Amino acid sequence: MLKMIGIHCEGSTHFWLQADGTYQQEGMKNVMGNLWERTGINIACAFSSLPTPPKPSNSSRRKSDCETDMVSHSSQAQRAISKLLLVGCDGSGTSTIFKQAKIHYNVPFKEDERECVKCTIQSNLYKYISILFEGRDQFEEAYQIESRRKCIEGLSPSDDVEENIYSISPRLKAFADWLLEVRMSGNLETVFPAATRAYAPLVEELWKDKAFLATYQRRNELHMLPRAANYFLDRAVEISRAEYKPSNMDILYAEGCASANGVASVEVSLPELSKDFYMETTDQDDSLIRCELIRAPARSLGENCKFLEMFEGTNIVLYTVSLTDYFEYIEDDNGSLKNKMLESKKLFESIVTHPPFTQKQFLLFLTKFDILEESIKQFPLNKCEWFRDFNPVISQHSHKNSNNPSLAQRAFYYIASQFKATYKNLTGRKLYVSQLTGINGKSVDIALKYATEILRWEKEKDTVLNECALEITEVTTSV
Repeated sequence: MLKMIGIHCEGSTHFWLQADGTYQQEGMKNVMGNLWERTGINIACAFSSLPTPPKPSNSSRRKSDCETDMVSHSSQAQRAISKLLLVGCDGSGTSTIFKQAKIHYNVPFKEDERECVKCTIQSNLYKYISILFEGRDQFEEAYQIESRRKCIEGLSPSDDVEENIYSISPRLKAFADWLLEVRMSGNLETVFPAATRAYAPLVEELWKDKAFLATYQRRNELHMLPRAANYFLDRAVEISRAEYKPSNMDILYAEGCASANGVASVEVSLPELSKDFYMETTDQDDSLIRCELIRAPARSLGENCKFLEMFEGTNIVLYTVSLTDYFEYIEDDNGSLKNKMLESKKLFESIVTHPPFTQKQFLLFLTKFDILEESIKQFPLNKCEWFRDFNPVISQHSHKNSNNPSLAQRAFYYIASQFKATYKNLTGRKLYVSQLTGINGKSVDIALKYATEILRWEKEKDTVLNECALEITEVTTSV
């Protein structure tokens, strides 16, 4: 190894090497030089399967150069901004992640944004109520059928007419019929929230009606009701009022905000992770990383991602996938049902193979793990065509051992591995993966910091490769 880096040594001469890189002949006091400063030392260490030596600290010249480089890199870092492209199919969680980033990093929503969200929330509220009305009709009919059956079988006197607990007053029935008609005609967003002030008293009346409350108690049976509906329906009376102002949490849970349906961007400053990821960074104010988070809904990319070139200047793609997509379906333009996970895979393949993006870094965000935990037993993962090989062996006693991963955790790793394999086959490169919860600020913070760490790793790797190439050239020239 010494000969490889140009040190003259004859016979069986032995050398002592100090931690700072200085070396001397065995038994002699005179220092012959610093091994760490020799050209080609990194190559020699790599060739000999030895650790790469640290940069020397006892050389004032090298130290000065290093400090100069650090100042230069620091000033460049302050000027530079990392651009993160957040993209995914509808319902993947990109909107929630984007809104959470604004909230977590204290970027205020503009007044017109809040007003837009308010309109969306109030419009959605009446959509949720119409779904409850639809369910009430079903429950009322089922109750009548059961009452007649009891009467026929003699389980209740024929002259004893049992009150149907799902029957509402004529006034509320008229409101229900009208609201269902508006929703079915597709005019719900046109009527509401403009008519909110007029119908707010009826909403308050609903939450005092026994039949409606009985329906509300069975809302989990209504599969058309989104999960977010529970959050807003619990505060329906407050939300229906004209003076209602959405909180940050309301904004996070809001579905289908008009401002979230198009391309949007926000600039945030992230505290840099410490060298040890699990240690607190002590001087965060001096090491902020500037990032521009750009959210691009799938529909904004155009057919065959033809508009993807608009985002060519981004540094990393944050591709977002809902872990529950495997059992959910969407209807295409021809009326055919398409599995959402397969559609997400298709979009992923289109983006990673798009010419301007073939060399970009990709970080896969897998969201909604909490819903996966609730759903995986009811909807087996291998029912999805892409995941039909998923067949984990689960011990009957696995619940007693905290070290054994749950079925949902196994499913998460399997889905991640499927995307990683697809990415590897298409690009020959590594796909990074992160699990996150969009409504959890800390989770989003860690995921975005991870994205910036990936960019830093790749930059350092390129620097090392360039240094190695330079050293090889110098060694070759010296020989």
